[in-house]
Amino acid sequence: MAVNTQFAIAVHVMAALGYRCDKDTTSGLLALSVNTSPSFVRRVLSKLSKAGLVETTTGKAGACWLAKEAKNISLLDIYRAVDAPKAFSIHTYPEQKPCAVSCNIKAALEKALTKTQKAMEARLDEITLASIISDMKK
Repeated sequence: MAVNTQFAIAVHVMAALGYRCDKDTTSGLLALSVNTSPSFVRRVLSKLSKAGLVETTTGKAGACWLAKEAKNISLLDIYRAVDAPKAFSIHTYPEQKPCAVSCNIKAALEKALTKTQKAMEARLDEITLASIISDMKK
């Protein structure tokens, strides 16, 4: 099963920016922290910038910083900014017409997973980037 880490990496990047609290952080420095390439970090930063969560300057001396205070950024803001996938997805295998379970499971499961997704998003909305940074400092 493929794992999508976009959200976790975006939170990592945002926490690094909030932890450093200065305006001279580069994608190269962030890439070292995440242990990935600067170009990948720039793609993440682009999404975060479009969502109004970070500000950036371009060029050789380009830098980035939080666009708002960490206490005003929720994990849901970050989750939505990077367009992270839903927590669960339903398989796409075709229905087996002779089987009542096969014909009805997707609709039944979709109801349950929609409720689960909403609950997860509500919880993410309650957790601030500042609380993540605070936990890191402990």
